[in-house]
Amino acid sequence: MIKFVVNGRDAHSEQPGDTPLLWVVRDELGLTGTKFGCGVAQCGACTVHINGVPTRSCVTPVSSVAGKKITTIEGLSPAADHPLQKAWIAEQVPQCGYCQSGQIMTAAGLLAKNRNPTRAQIVEHMKGNICRCGTYNSIVAAIQRAAKEV
Repeated sequence: MIKFVVNGRDAHSEQPGDTPLLWVVRDELGLTGTKFGCGVAQCGACTVHINGVPTRSCVTPVSSVAGKKITTIEGLSPAADHPLQKAWIAEQVPQCGYCQSGQIMTAAGLLAKNRNPTRAQIVEHMKGNICRCGTYNSIVAAIQRAAKEV
């Protein structure tokens, strides 16, 4: 049994240690806000925080999170009032919405390190997250808006 903390609550998994964290989070814990995108850590849809660091859960074996703290989009702000979540709505970022939880989790990692990023810093930090709808300018605007509130 692998024990860890998810969104502030003790959790465990009895899956084989090489099972991707993504599937434990979604299928075993029922937290479906974290999405499967590519399965090879290239798109960012599966991004969660492990001990505060944005991490691609599709390639992270559950055995590697033993004793660690995991935050999913559901745990970022249970009331959905995180500055990034509010900015995403204000800037009308989502279209299909599929990548958005990963985008927000990656952006939260940036704002945790840099409360006033430049546009160039935002673009550089977010470049590993793919949005099929192409809402990149709106994503940048939302991060800039949220940075003013953090």
